[in-house]
Amino acid sequence: MRTRLSSKGQIVLPAEFRRQDGIEAGQQFDVERIEPGEYRLKRAASQPNAGLVQLLLTCPVKGWYQPLDRTETTDDLQLPALG
Repeated sequence: MRTRLSSKGQIVLPAEFRRQDGIEAGQQFDVERIEPGEYRLKRAASQPNAGLVQLLLTCPVKGWYQPLDRTETTDDLQLPALG
């Protein structure tokens, strides 16, 4: 499949590839120069919790999150003897 370089230096990844691989806007890629005229494009690995904060911020149910009472601690717990 052929694509074109824009005047801004951007290359469009064809829609068919984006659909097949579930690629969405904002995802990052690594580009490696193999030799003159040959390049490798590879999707960068995402962070384990990438998008979690955004998901929580856009939660449709407001007020579901209740912070813990900070007066409760685990300082007085007795640990069992090991061994």
